[in-house]
Amino acid sequence: MTKMNAVGWFDIFVDDLARATAFYETVLNVTLEDLGDPTGETRMKAFPTDMANYGAGGALSKSPHAGPGVGGTIVYFMTQDCTAEQERVAEAGGIVIRPKFSIGEFGFVSLCQDTEGNLIGFSSME
Repeated sequence: MTKMNAVGWFDIFVDDLARATAFYETVLNVTLEDLGDPTGETRMKAFPTDMANYGAGGALSKSPHAGPGVGGTIVYFMTQDCTAEQERVAEAGGIVIRPKFSIGEFGFVSLCQDTEGNLIGFSSME
């Protein structure tokens, strides 16, 4: 069997899909796309993903089986300089929890809360 990375996909659970989509599109300066759910139970908006590239793809998910909240898993979005995304968080309706800080040889991280109450991170080498 071929070795795989630990994470192959992520879902960020939301209560208000339109609000969450606007937040992430503003902060990350991307366009999320509708993603079908074969069960018809979950509405999803996918982050831009090229499965041929390194890293995991994922989506915002509104599901009757799970909801948003702080204290669980943190998704870290890779960026050129996490200061840029951090500065767009408040204007998009989120909260900066811990401004950009050094994680030594691994670069920098900023921790923020999205409009749904999820704790997320932005990570960069600069």
